[in-house]
Amino acid sequence: RVLSRFAPGVPRSPGRAERHGFEYYRHGTLALDAALDVKSGKVTGKTSKRHTSADFIEFLTGVVQQTKWAKQIHIVLDNLSAHKTKAVEQFLQQNPRVHFHFTPTYSSWLNQVGPFFAVITGGKIRRGIYRSVAALRAEITSFIEHHNADPKPFRWTKSADDILRSIERFCAYNLPAKV
Repeated sequence: RVLSRFAPGVPRSPGRAERHGFEYYRHGTLALDAALDVKSGKVTGKTSKRHTSADFIEFLTGVVQQTKWAKQIHIVLDNLSAHKTKAVEQFLQQNPRVHFHFTPTYSSWLNQVGPFFAVITGGKIRRGIYRSVAALRAEITSFIEHHNADPKPFRWTKSADDILRSIERFCAYNLPAKV
């Protein structure tokens, strides 16, 4: 969302987080498609007015052109409807080295581009005041360029076994009581 707030934010002070007023003016929205090279940490991003399958295919076409050297391209996606249209299926048929892997519902944390979205949202977008879609687009583009100047891959902090044990504990705790 492209927002400008009616009142300036209250800056951080010792023991207090930065705060913003609840009133804002909405100038529009902007969608961001991003691909993360998990080996290098480099991000490819493209903004669009909406998140349609046509916009998504345009983004994918750019990713394919940038990775002509790759024998296969594996893309992890959420289950957004724009990712599953007939036009996208045709794109996949025309580009057999591109493979989609969909995260299960409520499991977007498996997608490693998620930490990048968290960084750009928390570090730049949420704090910013943007009076136009063009201003937000320029800020996002600048952020991605700055990130890619010295990219670092995101690393899992837990092993697969730790994650599976955590899921087992969660499931055991949340099972309904036997009657």
